[in-house]
Amino acid sequence: MASLITENSPVAAIAIPDAVHPVAPVATATAFPAMDLLRFSTAGSVDDGKSTLIGRLLYDTKSIFEDQLMALEAASRRRGEDGLNLALLTDGLRAEREQNITIDVAYRYFATPRRKFIIADTPGHSQYTRNMVTGASSADLALILVDARKGVLTQSRRHAFISSLLGIPHFLIAVNKMDLVDYSETAFRAIVDEFTAFASKLEVKDLVFIPVSALHGDNVVERSLHMPWYQGSTLLHHLETVNIAIDRNLLDFRLPVQFVVRPHQDFRGFAGQIASGVIRPGEEIAVLPSGQISRVRSLHGADGVVAEASAGDSVVLEIEDEMDISRGDMIVRRHNLPLVGARFDAMLCWMLETPLDPAQAYILRHTTRATRAYVSRVDYRMDVDTLHRKIGRELAWNDIGRVEITAAQPIFFDPFDHNAATGSFVLIDPFTHGTVAAGMIRTETRQIEPSIPRPQDIDVISPAGAVWQPWNLPRAVREARNGHKAGVLWFTGLSGSGKSTLARMLETRLFEIGCQTMLLDGDQLRHGLCGDLGFSPADRMENIRRAGEVARLFFEHGNLVLCTFVSPFRRDRELVREGIGAEHFLEIFVDCPLEICRQRDTKGLYARAHAGTLDNLTGVGQNYEPPVQPEFQACTAVDSATEVVEQLLQLLRRKSFLPAADFIRPPD
Repeated sequence: MASLITENSPVAAIAIPDAVHPVAPVATATAFPAMDLLRFSTAGSVDDGKSTLIGRLLYDTKSIFEDQLMALEAASRRRGEDGLNLALLTDGLRAEREQNITIDVAYRYFATPRRKFIIADTPGHSQYTRNMVTGASSADLALILVDARKGVLTQSRRHAFISSLLGIPHFLIAVNKMDLVDYSETAFRAIVDEFTAFASKLEVKDLVFIPVSALHGDNVVERSLHMPWYQGSTLLHHLETVNIAIDRNLLDFRLPVQFVVRPHQDFRGFAGQIASGVIRPGEEIAVLPSGQISRVRSLHGADGVVAEASAGDSVVLEIEDEMDISRGDMIVRRHNLPLVGARFDAMLCWMLETPLDPAQAYILRHTTRATRAYVSRVDYRMDVDTLHRKIGRELAWNDIGRVEITAAQPIFFDPFDHNAATGSFVLIDPFTHGTVAAGMIRTETRQIEPSIPRPQDIDVISPAGAVWQPWNLPRAVREARNGHKAGVLWFTGLSGSGKSTLARMLETRLFEIGCQTMLLDGDQLRHGLCGDLGFSPADRMENIRRAGEVARLFFEHGNLVLCTFVSPFRRDRELVREGIGAEHFLEIFVDCPLEICRQRDTKGLYARAHAGTLDNLTGVGQNYEPPVQPEFQACTAVDSATEVVEQLLQLLRRKSFLPAADFIRPPD
């Protein structure tokens, strides 16, 4: 067996068949025997003692190396402290040590004979909420500290809410500094009652309270002699015994494909980390987005062929049939499919100091799939201190709100509360490549919009019950019959610029030379399909979304589709482009000065806007965002319509939409 090792991949070492010279696998030493792993995050208000508690855990479980202990002793002496300051074990940044606060997320690792642990020590300050979200995003348990003297503070509620929002199933509330209240049971019970009442408003499945003193070690690793009234387990014992196996989703098999393994001609496998579910050789699978059906031939793990793989395992999956599968695709069970959608509701944590810009396009990264997306609507933002909803259209730094996401291409997902691995995503700035937001997809989805062909034996069902039906005849077959390629020509510009005139003349010429065409005019759709929409920014966006979907249907039918829409917003046009496919989409900017459009005013729109009877007319009451790099720009104030149409025909030939010479398609 030969090991395949790649960087930037959860598939650290997958054993795959060697072509000619099999080599025995190399044995690797592990620090601990096979045991499960518990990831937990710590949270709480400032000075509640999170870092001290983690330091106590590491110290009392003898998980500190000798050089670390020596450095800790030296750092404590420099600060003029008599004993060890255990908080310094996790407050690694200089600014953290100077201010006695946690700023960044500190990860620490330790193990006991029962279990391995990864700790994420998250900040307590509200200004570092994004850091807390980052640290808690993969946690199985939330360890929230409450100061026994201060009780349940705003930050305690904030972190409990965020932990609940992230779907963390287990909450451990450590009531710390019990030594400062004389180990009072009354003080402990008061905090238990207050926090329990607050937690009843959240979706908390498992809630446990333990009174501790991190400074002196009471009930951390060893049971305290100062609190005989407490008969529960110690903090470490609870961490060792909490049942996290029941939290794993072993029902819905999801394997986002990370890369294709092709070591030689006789082997082709698909590598990735199983997001959820269990898979075995011989089981029937479906591949999204193609919808192709096959069966699992074999599974390969780090030590070679395996009989079964489950959530969290990095595997190479070999299937029985030759298929075109690449990064971003998802392998699932044939009869257990995720939702497919390009628009969905989500809870979003905004992590950028600059507020959310609804006009900005972002890269949505979901599992191994990436596509362009917009935050098309902000419903509200949460006041995480009071749990009240505040209506607003913006999200500022560290805000959490409910939004609608519109993506250029469908993604394959499950609701976050059902499957965190496929229900979460991040938004990335396409220019800086920095993460600007983290999101959790809600159960409700606005619309399911599959834009991909599917075979007849696989059904993708929307929450409304609609079943996606595949194309009867592939587009390539229609293109071959038509004698030209299909495409979408999107005419955009101000009202009166000449979009419709150019599109009508061009369609006539195309029809004369035998092309299969369709003209979609904005006014025609406004009188039918989009008759229920106004001219607000939101309605305009929905208008273009519908128009883009209609254009895609005619495009798949093999047509050259000519679309004439003002379409004032760049993001809407870009979403249509990505939905069609950039190689099939031509943006035609019909450029004309506003004054000339006013003079023409063929529809009387500018006169109505001047008289105050028409609101939100683009160019008057609403801005127009011209294309940055259109495939073609027509200056109708200078060039005649005949000249522009000839230039467009030449463009279609250069782009290979049309043959080099005109042709007449023979009659049917």
